[in-house]
Amino acid sequence: MATLDHVDLELIAALSVDPRATVVALAEKLGLSRNTVQARMARLDEFGVFHSFERSISPAALGFPLQAFISIGLVQSRLPKITEELRRVPEVVQVHGVSGQVDLIALVACRDARHLFDVDARILSIDGVERTETRLVMSDSIPYRVSGLMELARREAR
Repeated sequence: MATLDHVDLELIAALSVDPRATVVALAEKLGLSRNTVQARMARLDEFGVFHSFERSISPAALGFPLQAFISIGLVQSRLPKITEELRRVPEVVQVHGVSGQVDLIALVACRDARHLFDVDARILSIDGVERTETRLVMSDSIPYRVSGLMELARREAR
């Protein structure tokens, strides 16, 4: 990963404020040429700065209002296969490998408690999964954000 300079950070900050901004609008806002903005965005994309260009959609709007974190303990040698199997479960929204007593934490979205029970059973049936523990999401107190990190990086880059 290349080091981000102040222009990269300003571009990322502008995109975080308006994710749908066009290259032309970003160029005008930042006082850069359209080609510079396009080249910077391509470079940032190449280095994995952008996680996804997929629009963030509420699972509840799709009929899946119940979210839960499922902690998964597993046989370490089976991790790649288990990860691939989890990828096939449509209710699994995100999975993180973690340290500590469990190996993975999966965020799942379900229709109701019965659906959650079935999803948990599906995860437990994956060969190599030894145990699960489920925690319901009660609120989205601080949604995913990087604005604080961007501001910190911008201050440090000056």
